[in-house]
Amino acid sequence: MGFGGISIWQLLIILVVVLLIFGSGKLKSIGSDLGSSIKGFKKAVKEEDSKEKEE
Repeated sequence: MGFGGISIWQLLIILVVVLLIFGSGKLKSIGSDLGSSIKGFKKAVKEEDSKEKEE
């Protein structure tokens, strides 16, 4: 058993289908955008925490 009843083979098949639909270039840009947005969110949370500690 894998993640919540999904085996590793099912995950690999899903990955191949997504790769065929979107292409590797599109997935690379989506991953890059997602990573930068997560980084921005973490930075905003840290700034908010530091503001609250100063008060």
